[in-house]
Amino acid sequence: MNLSLFKMKSKLSILFLLLISIATVQGQKKTNENILKELDLFYEKACNDWGIPGFSVAIVKDGKIIFSKGYGEKEEGHNERPDGNTMYAIASNTKAFTATMLGQLVEEGKCSWDDQVQNYLPWFQVYDPYISSQVTIRDLLSHRVGLGTFSGDVIWYKSNLKAEDIIKQSSHLPPAFKFRAGYGYSNIMFIAAGKVIEAITGRTWYENARERILDPLEMKRTTIFTHELQDFENVAKPHALGKNGNIPIPYTDWSEIAAMGGLFASVNDIAHWMITNMDQGIWKGKEVIGTKTLNTLWTPHNHHSVNHFSRNESGTLFNGYGLGWGLRDYHGRLFVGHTGGYDGMISAVSMLPDEKLGIVVLTNGMRSPYMALTYQTLDAFLGVNKEKDWSADLLERTMTRENSDTRITKRIESRLENTSPSLPLEKFTGEYYSEIYGKIIVKLNNGILSVELEHSPELSFTLEHFHYDVFKIKWDQEQAWFKFGTVKFNTDNYLRVTGIDFDVPNDDIFFEELKPRKLN
Repeated sequence: MNLSLFKMKSKLSILFLLLISIATVQGQKKTNENILKELDLFYEKACNDWGIPGFSVAIVKDGKIIFSKGYGEKEEGHNERPDGNTMYAIASNTKAFTATMLGQLVEEGKCSWDDQVQNYLPWFQVYDPYISSQVTIRDLLSHRVGLGTFSGDVIWYKSNLKAEDIIKQSSHLPPAFKFRAGYGYSNIMFIAAGKVIEAITGRTWYENARERILDPLEMKRTTIFTHELQDFENVAKPHALGKNGNIPIPYTDWSEIAAMGGLFASVNDIAHWMITNMDQGIWKGKEVIGTKTLNTLWTPHNHHSVNHFSRNESGTLFNGYGLGWGLRDYHGRLFVGHTGGYDGMISAVSMLPDEKLGIVVLTNGMRSPYMALTYQTLDAFLGVNKEKDWSADLLERTMTRENSDTRITKRIESRLENTSPSLPLEKFTGEYYSEIYGKIIVKLNNGILSVELEHSPELSFTLEHFHYDVFKIKWDQEQAWFKFGTVKFNTDNYLRVTGIDFDVPNDDIFFEELKPRKLN
């Protein structure tokens, strides 16, 4: 063959391949643009349909932020729209940061995943002395120590206790299953993980987070301090859900227990985090997280059962928890994600690393479409469930679940009218002591009983007679996770008050664990 003819054909072939590549990229770009236009309309409609004040969404694909926008309002009735830089609480999505920092310390040779926690926190104790000596860093991060899901959250919730005291108090909590033989989502064990980081480094959890992750990833609109939010401006307001709609509530300070859920951030900042995780720990050419750490974090350490005879919409084959991340398969791809719940704010971070596709949803209300937005987005890019309306589906399920929750209704209907307390009200006053918490004080002012929790002034309440020695709780402040509740004063055979039983029906903060007894 003529050499010049060969060269010309080679150039034409290269040009042809280049044109095909350009056309493919342009076609994909056009496809993504169409997907995002449809999703934009979907998000707007979902915001209205769910009645949530507002939310922000960011989508990353192939190492870039391809979508970032806010919907609704930052605060109910203020007509100020959020955007990609609006800050929200990300709550338990913080757990992956805690696990990642411990992974960094492992790679630096400063600790091992299987080091016993007592090596760093000699005072660490759970329900059994021997088990306490065997608990490892890996156990803390995978919810397999033996405590029940959310057990002990009443210790730290809205309390001014220090992290170390919270962990020590939790030693009085009973196990829900045998050590390493089940899954119990434990916020307190992640608080302990944060203290391990501090013990190893001699620096606070947040100082480590700032130096190791937030600053390297240019997460400039991220903090743990509520008092800093006014300096950032452009911050969403949390909302409780009342009978007449969304109610703005104050921010709750989680800085002391930040390791389990204390970060405030914007979707744009979390987008940096997702990109780095899916790009093998690299941000702008620099390694921030080692691939060995990522592989460990994304390996199931605790498993949930899956119905292999009745597949769900995504055909899930496995479902479990790694270290700080939830793990499962989604239409044949690895799904890495987490959700978070803070007073008046619900969030989700979800990634399909094989597709380099991720979405973060941060919301400022309690009835939140966070997973509807997530699933609709992932399905749109995967080209599956094309006729599925996740917002309509999950909203219907949510309303059905809310309407079928008769716990409060049944309690109110069970009230026995025309009864009286067995004792004069002043007999119920005094100091009570909860082994897992501390003092609870009952006072009588102008004929009304009031209750103060020693470490939690934001959980104070007054009592209104319900029936016999049972009184209805009337919270001094609006609460996000619970509304109705009662306390029952217990007496012995001689009508001496011995203690209090709490009954506050909700799925998150278990007041019944307090079991305070009256002090003489």
